[in-house]
Amino acid sequence: MAKDKKVKAPKAKPKKLWLTILFSAVSLFYVMPIVMVVINSFKKNTFVKTDTFALPNAESFVGFDNFTKGMTFGGYAFWKSVLYSLVITLLSTFLIIFFTSMAAWFISRVNSVFCKTVYYACVFSMVIPFQMVMFTLSKTADTLKLNNPWTIPIIYLGFGAGLAVFMFTGFVKSIPLEIEEAAAIDGCGPFRTYFKVVLPMLKPTIISVSILEIMWVWNDYLLPYLVLDRTKYMTIPIHIQYLKGSYGTVDLGATMALILLSIIPVIVFYLTCQKHIIKGVAAGAVKG
Repeated sequence: MAKDKKVKAPKAKPKKLWLTILFSAVSLFYVMPIVMVVINSFKKNTFVKTDTFALPNAESFVGFDNFTKGMTFGGYAFWKSVLYSLVITLLSTFLIIFFTSMAAWFISRVNSVFCKTVYYACVFSMVIPFQMVMFTLSKTADTLKLNNPWTIPIIYLGFGAGLAVFMFTGFVKSIPLEIEEAAAIDGCGPFRTYFKVVLPMLKPTIISVSILEIMWVWNDYLLPYLVLDRTKYMTIPIHIQYLKGSYGTVDLGATMALILLSIIPVIVFYLTCQKHIIKGVAAGAVKG
């Protein structure tokens, strides 16, 4: 009997090898800011300014003092900022997912001028810069009492609806209409059809939209700064911005420490769910 021949693994092509090296080098430039935040969060404030790129040593290392200082600075507890950011992020994401998915289903199934107008209005809203409406929005939010963590998600719903409707509409159009017709024959009304049939099939896009919205709302600084009453409510980005001493001096060590604490949840969440982003975006672009 002939001996089994060993199958040699295919060699990497030179072009692909160089591309791998190139993109690996480029990725280092994206990782460097995070590395610098980690390094400087454990250094004294003076060394952060003078030896920004140096590793902590016996003279500059302060342990977790920067974290303690940042979380208690100005008498405003950091845990309150974490709580407000968490409430705003979760409520905003829930409202965006719940209402835009239903709107996208209605737009996809009802062929009317009104639905087309609403759809293109949502798409057009994605290209409007926030700076064009921020002053009017701030005044309107104060008038309607939307200036607290429990009502600001309504504003986020308006700004996040464009992308969410676009993605959900593209995915719903790829769902065969026969499935919903079969549900109607079995006696399902519009609400049961949506919640029992359509919504479970929207899971890939729901995950993708949730990831994008959570990362946006959690890190957003400008909208809460303009709308919220900063004497009562501070989100994490606003809390970090207020780490100032007398004459406008900034404690960079404490700032880096709080920045590190704020980005850890987002990085962990993104790394856990990143595989769903491309899947959901690709699914939502089938017939978008």
